[in-house]
Amino acid sequence: MSAADNKKLVQEIFVVASNPDPAVREKSLFMATLADDAIWTVTGQYSWSRTFTGKQSIMNDLHGTVRSRLVERTRTVAHRIIADGDIVVVEAKGNNLTKEGQRYDNDYCMVFRFDGGGRIKEVREYCDSVLTEKALGPFPAAAVRAAG
Repeated sequence: MSAADNKKLVQEIFVVASNPDPAVREKSLFMATLADDAIWTVTGQYSWSRTFTGKQSIMNDLHGTVRSRLVERTRTVAHRIIADGDIVVVEAKGNNLTKEGQRYDNDYCMVFRFDGGGRIKEVREYCDSVLTEKALGPFPAAAVRAAG
């Protein structure tokens, strides 16, 4: 796929992810696009920083942990998307509320790497680590063992 094709796919993923209707967000184009052997690296040096290996770990250990802390399914709105070859960079903002009533509206820069066939092989996430731990708490020990 071309850079333009990869960019269009990421745009579509974020349109679904930013929809205010949780039922629409349930239909995960992201999950369908994520390669089974993909990796997701949360950068930094805080409790959430680690690499999640494989689609199941990404969806269950990382995304599942985040979802367990929020009132609704995660909502993230892309503001800028730039593509070059197999790399697509997204600048985005979360629009989320924790079960305790705290806003979790993190700022993100996500770097997606695609294989040649339209599958996401790698994601590198950069975000406000202080906000993550303030709103979501430290990454749970049980999930750490699973993500290991």
